Amino acid sequence: MIRDKDVLNQITDTIRQFVNNQLIPMEHWVAENDRLPDDIISQMRELGLFGLTIPEEYGGLGVTMEEEVTLAFELGRTSPAFRSLIGTNNGIGSSGLVIDGTEAQKQKYLPRLASGEIIGSFCLTEPDSGSDAASLKTTAIKDGDTYVINGTKRYITNAPEAGVFTVMARTDPQNKRSGGISAFIVESDTPGITLGKIDKKMGQKGAHTCDVIFDNCVVPADALIGGVEGVGFKTAMKVLDKGRLHIAAASTGAATRMLDDALHYAVERKQFGQPIANFQLIQAMLADSKAEIYAAKSMVLDASRLRDEGKDVVTESSCAKMFATEMCGRVADRAVQIHGGAGYIADYGIERFYRDVRLYRLYEGTTQIQQIIIARNMIKEVSE
Repeated sequence: MIRDKDVLNQITDTIRQFVNNQLIPMEHWVAENDRLPDDIISQMRELGLFGLTIPEEYGGLGVTMEEEVTLAFELGRTSPAFRSLIGTNNGIGSSGLVIDGTEAQKQKYLPRLASGEIIGSFCLTEPDSGSDAASLKTTAIKDGDTYVINGTKRYITNAPEAGVFTVMARTDPQNKRSGGISAFIVESDTPGITLGKIDKKMGQKGAHTCDVIFDNCVVPADALIGGVEGVGFKTAMKVLDKGRLHIAAASTGAATRMLDDALHYAVERKQFGQPIANFQLIQAMLADSKAEIYAAKSMVLDASRLRDEGKDVVTESSCAKMFATEMCGRVADRAVQIHGGAGYIADYGIERFYRDVRLYRLYEGTTQIQQIIIARNMIKEVSE
C-alpha cells in the first residue's frame, strides 16, 4: 500500500541519488577496509534511513511494506554492507519491539533506533541451532525480578556495532519446543556479555558478524518483550516473515545492478569486430536475467501489498524470498560469464557481487527452509 505516491517518489529519488552519488563510488573502499566510512553513516542518519519502518510516533517514517520494498530495490543496488547496517534497525533489530513490545519498551528504544543513535541486532542463531531455530539452548532463568541469560549466539549481524540486542532464549528449560522460548531486549553494555572475534566471510565486507556470548547476564524482568513468556518464537517468526520480503527486495535490487553492469559491458566490449551484445548467446543471458528480475519484483510487490492489507503472507513471503534470492544468484553467475575473464578480476566489481549475494540464499531462512514452509502450508490448506 502506497500512502502518498508523491512523497514516496521523493524519498525514492533521494535514496537513488544517494546510492548513485555516494554509496556506489565507495564500494571498493568498503571492501578493502572492511568498514563503512563515518561520513557515510552520518549521512544515513541525516536522511532518516535508520528509521524507515519505525512508526512515526517513535521518530521513524513508518513506511508500509510496499513502500519499504520499493526503497529496498534502490538500496540493494549497491554493496550489501550499506543496507545491512540500516536494514537491521528497520528489520529484525526493531520489528520485535514494533510488533510485540510494550509501550514502555517502544518509548525507550524505538526513537534511538530510528535516529541511528543505537544499532539493533537480532540474536537467534546458535552454534547448534540454525534452521532448527526452535531447538535453541540459550536460557533465561527468572530470579526474582530479573532473568539470568546464559548461552552463545552465532553469526549475529551488526553485533560488533550493536547498542541493543533482541535475544531469543528458553525461559522454560523443561519445554524443549518453541513454546518454551521468550524474547528479550538487552542492552549491549550489560555485564556478562562478551563478543567473539569478527567473522571472516566469503563476502559482504563491511557488514560484520560475530558470536555474542551471555555468561550469567542479568537483565531486569521488564526486558521481556511484551512482558509475556513463551511467545518469543512466534515473535521471531513474525519478524522473519517481514524480513524475508525485505531480503527478496534487496536481492532484486542487487540483480538489477549486476544486469545493468553486464549490459553496459556487453555493449562496450568488442570481439570479432563487434560488440558482444550482438551475439545471441549473450542476448539470451541478458534476456533471461531481465525476465527473472521482473518476475521477482512482481512477486515481492504483490506479497507486500497483501501484507499491507492484513493478509497472512507466510507462504507468499517464503515464495518471494526463495525465488528472488535464487534468481539473484543466477544473475550473478551470468554477469560474471558475460564479463568473461574480466568478471573474475576485482577491478570490475562483479566478482565481489558474486560473493556478496551468495549469503542471500542462506540467512533469514535458507532456500530449503522456504521450500519446507511453502510445501507444508500447501498440504495444510488442502487437508483443511
